[in-house]
Amino acid sequence: MELATYALTPEKSRGRLYADFINIIRSPFQRDRDRLIHSSAFRRLDGKTQVFAYHEGKNYRTRLTHSIEVAQITRTICKCLQLNEELGEAIALAHDLGHSPFGHAGERGLQNAMQKFGGFDHNIQSLKIMTKLEIHYPEFEGLNLTWETLEGTVKHNGPIKKITSRYLKDYNKKFDLDLGHYPSLEGQVGAVADDIAYNNHDIDDGFRAGFFSIKKLRELPFVDNILKEFEKQHPDADDNLKIYAVTRNMIARMIFDVLQNSRNNLAEYHIENCDDARKQKKFMIDFSEDMKAEIRLLRRFLKEYFYTATPIARMDMKSQRIVEELFAIFMDDPKLLPMDIRAALPSQAKDTETAEAVCEYIAGMTDIAAIEEHRRLFDPHTRF
Repeated sequence: MELATYALTPEKSRGRLYADFINIIRSPFQRDRDRLIHSSAFRRLDGKTQVFAYHEGKNYRTRLTHSIEVAQITRTICKCLQLNEELGEAIALAHDLGHSPFGHAGERGLQNAMQKFGGFDHNIQSLKIMTKLEIHYPEFEGLNLTWETLEGTVKHNGPIKKITSRYLKDYNKKFDLDLGHYPSLEGQVGAVADDIAYNNHDIDDGFRAGFFSIKKLRELPFVDNILKEFEKQHPDADDNLKIYAVTRNMIARMIFDVLQNSRNNLAEYHIENCDDARKQKKFMIDFSEDMKAEIRLLRRFLKEYFYTATPIARMDMKSQRIVEELFAIFMDDPKLLPMDIRAALPSQAKDTETAEAVCEYIAGMTDIAAIEEHRRLFDPHTRF
């Protein structure tokens, strides 16, 4: 497929931090995607919470299945806009790589714990994984991904105006990621695909877990319209088929809305190359205002009937507490850390160095690994 002038082709890539051979079979962005898929951090996403913790069952989304769904939607939008599907897919697969265990509750726990040490942000943790923590090659730390994949991942939520992370500041001096501007259009597609995926699939997971009914969901006018049309054609369909109809129709509606609105933006702002898009004051790939209004209603519904429901709130409380207590005990006595983590610390490590090592260790855990580590440290009946 011929790409648009504003798409990022391999020839336009700013390359990798470390010199690497040219692969005649795969493009640089395909190689990025493959390195991410084969990373241990990517595999661990299967054990990390999306909304439900690991023990709630395998029928619900994990960070891994969510990332795969985001990648699928990203490829669809990139193809329709004649953007680089391979780069978009790599960014989508990497976008949640740095998430801590227990989803946003775990992230809040690490943010609280790291307040004095530069804070915690899962996008920066993703960068750490890609550039430092995954060791696959003898010549360098990290996966040595292209500038475009790193930039699109760390900035997929938009420009970074204030840098509080020491790691991001130091890395940016080595490989300037143009933090003050918007990401490439492919990176912007990854961001909007993330919204499409989690908003719709949280409807599916919330319904199947019994947090709300089809009747309750119909209070959203756009959902009711979808169901009325579906019921005309399938009057005897059960609720399981209805929820599938809702999610697939809403995903399609959101994608079509993004395509139409983004094409309008690209024309209105005279976007002719990828740098034109980066220098704008807003996302070029985005929902229309009408769709944003619908999404606000949907998020309000999910917050009221799903995210703040008692079982979810209780698990979030326990999850955040586990993360904060693990951090506190390791900071109080670093000898409790695993030997490989201790060996990597300087002999007279400063508090900031210890905190960053502890944060990296906890952020890399799956839900079950964090629960088991907490049990080993705090439950006197657990064998060492």
